[in-house]
Order: sequence, then structure tokens, then C-alpha cells
Amino acid sequence: MSAGYQVIARKWRPQTFDDVVGQDHVVRTLRNAIARQRIAHAYLFVGPRGTGKTSTARIFAKALNCTGGPKADFDPADPACQAIAEGSHLDVIEIDGASNNGVDQVRDLRETVQYAPAQGRYKVYIIDEVHMLSAAAFNALLKTLEEPPEHVKFVFATTDPQKVLPTIVSRCQRFDLKPIPPELIVQRLQKIADDEKVQVTPEALACIARMADGGMRDAQSIFDQMISFCGTAIAEPDVLDVYGLVAAEKIAELAGALATGDHGKIVAIVDECDANGRDLVRLLSDLQAMVRQALLAAIAKGGRTEQLGGVPMTTEQITRMLDALREGEGGVKLGLAEKINFEVTLLKAVEASRARAIDSLIRELTTLADELPAAAEAADDGSKKKP
Repeated sequence: MSAGYQVIARKWRPQTFDDVVGQDHVVRTLRNAIARQRIAHAYLFVGPRGTGKTSTARIFAKALNCTGGPKADFDPADPACQAIAEGSHLDVIEIDGASNNGVDQVRDLRETVQYAPAQGRYKVYIIDEVHMLSAAAFNALLKTLEEPPEHVKFVFATTDPQKVLPTIVSRCQRFDLKPIPPELIVQRLQKIADDEKVQVTPEALACIARMADGGMRDAQSIFDQMISFCGTAIAEPDVLDVYGLVAAEKIAELAGALATGDHGKIVAIVDECDANGRDLVRLLSDLQAMVRQALLAAIAKGGRTEQLGGVPMTTEQITRMLDALREGEGGVKLGLAEKINFEVTLLKAVEASRARAIDSLIRELTTLADELPAAAEAADDGSKKKP
């Protein structure tokens, strides 16, 4: 590895608001707040890992403390912005809530907030994983958070907002960062690949985006590892082999076997995946996603679809199949015999999709019973009118 090498996730970390992917609602609100001089004293960024919470907090700090700021469209080459990006700016303090979660650290923070900024216009405190603070630390922070000095701004980031005290949340403007759609992840990775002179197939990028589960940082880390493994040419089979994924065509084939109730084919596909070292837990998750897409298609088409193996299926059948797959998650993840539990889960899903709900049968029988007297009466009237 050459000196000064940076992993892709760090090299391609967003540096301006325009670089943030998939969080337009957050970027727009922060831009408007800066433009209209309605900057709150505390913000809470909530979302899954790798969706841009800390990066957005740093960009916001740059917008506040850039030369001539606050302004949303700052120059990333500005010395103040570069200092914030490098972590050397005196007025932007990043704190790891996991390792600085005691009341003593918060008391020290309460003392330092009183001092005026040394370089920029504001002192910005970015507290990552704020939910890790102890209850005593939260309580020590309350008064400062409610009435901070004019020159102080707080930005909190967390993946678990349920653990943050409601009294803290109520003093912040909350922003929920959502998982990034796969198509946006693919676009970003393609841009990185073009810049890094890496040839990668669209199918390989789709696999990486599927694995990332909405996290851009995860996608970039996976892509970085694939470059180390493959060099400058990456294809779908490479990603499948390294991470034990199953190709989308094989998942569709398995879903079709579930829809048709082909037990032999189901077992054969599972045997093949297991022999090739594929991740069955991940396969179950991908299978659920495909069945869910079929369910949405059935709902959109009025209650029936042929998306799974070309077999007509109702929303009730697909829902029961999806429910059976969901119920089997625990056994596949935690059971001693992963393959057996996976096979049983799939076979149960087949049987569940073929079962009929008792209440729906009762409704059908009631409808038929109501129609019989009317049909009989119409037949009698017809016979009386004949000469």
C-alpha cells in the first residue's frame, strides 16, 4: 500500500451539501435555515449507519464557520473548511459519545462552551452516538442545551433515538436520514469507479448496493475491498464469490419454485447454494425482498399477479408466504442446523401460500348462500312464465 493511501469511504466522504446523496429533505432544510438566518441552537440527526449523519454535521459546521459565513454554498478549498475536514479547527469539536459518556466530560463541556470562538463565528459541538451518554450526563447537559450561549451550536448524531432522553430530543430540531436507495448508491459507485479507473459491470454494482442495505459507507467499503480482490476489473461473479451472495436470477428461480410448489426444485437450489458456500441468511433476506415486490405488484394490479414464476397468485397467498418466510428468520439465523431450518422455512412458506384463511372461506360460503335463494326464485319465475 502506497504512503498516504486513503480508503474510498474517507476519500469520497461528502465535503459539501451537493455531495450528500439521498438526503435531499435534510439538505434543503439546512440550506434554507442558513439562507434565512434561522439557525437553531441544537440539531439531532437520526438514521441507520453510513447514511451521512456525521458527514452532514461536518458540512453544516463548514457552512457556519466558513470565511464570510454562514453560507450554504461555501468553497471547500477555504482554509477554514479544510481545517474542519481535517479535524484541526479549534471551534468545531467532535466528541464520541461512546467513549466520553460520563458526567465529568459533560461538565467539562459546560465550562468550555462559555468561552468565545477562537477562529470562526460559532463553536460547534458534534456529539456522535449521543445515545451512549449516561443518564447523569444527559441531565448535566440539559440546562446548557436549553439556554446555550449565542455562539454555540450543538449537532447530535445517533443510530438509536429511542435511547435519547425525550427532554434532550424536545430541545433539538430532529432530522431523520433515510436509507439511501440502491439506484443512488449505484450512481455514486459508478462515479467513483470512473474516477478510480476501475471497470465494473452494472450487475456487480447492483450486488454491492443490495449488500449495503441503504448505507453509502458500507457500499464504498465493499467496493474498496472488491478493488483489492479483483484489481481494475470487477464482475458480478466476483462479488458473489467474495461475499457469498446468490445471483438475482437464482433468487428469482427459487421464488418461482415456491410459487409453483416444486419441492424438489427448492431442495435442489438450496443444495446448490449451500455447496457453493452461499450465505443462506442473506438469501432468505433477498428472497423476502423479492416476494415483497410481488406483493406490491399484486396490490397495484387489483389483488393478483404472475410475477413469481408466472403463476397467478393473490395478495392473500403472497402475504401468507411472506409471513412464513419472516417467521423462519430466527431458526435460520440462530439454529444449529442452518440448512435444514432454511429448507423447512421454504417448505412451510409453500404450504402457507396454499392454505386458505377460514374467515375468507366463511365469507365466500355466506355469499354463495345468499345468492342461492335469489337464483332459485329467478328460476321459478322463469318456469311460471313458460306456456
